[in-house]
Amino acid sequence: MAEYPLLKNFINDKLVAQIADRIAAVQPSFAAAAFRTAVIAELGGLELKARHRLIAAKLREYLPADYADALRILLAMLQDEQVSPSKKAGLRLMSIPAFVEVYGLDHPRESLDAMPAITRVSSCEFALRTFLTAHPQATLARLHRWAKHEDEHVRRLASEGSRPRLPWAPPLRQFIADPTPTLALLERLKDDPSLYVRRSVANHLNDISKDHPGRVLELMEVWAPGASQERLWLINHALRTLVKRGDQRALAILGFGAADVALCGLELSPAALQFGNALEFAFALENRGRAEAKLMIDFVMRFRKANGKTAPKVFKLKRTRLAPGETLSVSRKLAIRPISTRKYYAGRQRLEIQVNGRVLGGADFELVMD
Repeated sequence: MAEYPLLKNFINDKLVAQIADRIAAVQPSFAAAAFRTAVIAELGGLELKARHRLIAAKLREYLPADYADALRILLAMLQDEQVSPSKKAGLRLMSIPAFVEVYGLDHPRESLDAMPAITRVSSCEFALRTFLTAHPQATLARLHRWAKHEDEHVRRLASEGSRPRLPWAPPLRQFIADPTPTLALLERLKDDPSLYVRRSVANHLNDISKDHPGRVLELMEVWAPGASQERLWLINHALRTLVKRGDQRALAILGFGAADVALCGLELSPAALQFGNALEFAFALENRGRAEAKLMIDFVMRFRKANGKTAPKVFKLKRTRLAPGETLSVSRKLAIRPISTRKYYAGRQRLEIQVNGRVLGGADFELVMD
């Protein structure tokens, strides 16, 4: 099996030397050798985020004392970086937005001015969150301007940086309590020509749906009628958490309303599953209604917990249509083996078939642990 290098190892002595040389190229008075020695002396034992913070701290020490002057030098250094977010520059240069995040809060105008240029080569979404907390009104005003920016990276920053529950970042509790300010931003961005931006809008809405499902459902009911294929994709992606929960209103927005469909048999094999092997299951669905049925078919695993109770985990199967009287046969395998995100416990577990958010039936099996 191929071994992949740890992300922190990309932030290494070679990168520190490159940063030092590039700054010296635009600011000849920069003490490149001293900066490089100071960073490398402390870098080795640190994790990824701490490495970026260390470089940012040493930049603050070795760049001019005036923050605006220091920031201008860093922006000049970034000018020849690749713009594409798929390039390695994004990870390698996270120390630059870290510099703004840690040292720029007392200089909101200069810091916010710099973010569009920085976000073209690295990510400002984490730094932006500190400004939304410390300077909410001024920062929100910038986000509304950025939502109309010509650069897709800047437009995406307006959505991604203000997500209430952005992964790997502290939550924005003011927007968890009331998402109204960011919903106004997403309204501007919902039909953005860039999928990169629309995906962020969908993820942002999915965040909101975890705390304010009614707000998101109301908005999607307005957006859905007559929507383009691009917007329909966004709506589907935004409602994914509610769909997994079997929310009937979310499913109806996507066209998966009530259907007269019957589960015709469900077979599991083996009845006693040895941990590490695969559970096989098969079933059939019959449309007993008079109209074509549009179906979202899922299966729900109710895994046993340490206290003996079960917790549901929804797995997607397929979306399809069934003509009146038509029957669909489905068979699948699910490997139940060690994973880092779940601990399994021996005993009775349950598999259920869910169609358009309704559980039509299920069957039990025994999980045997060594």
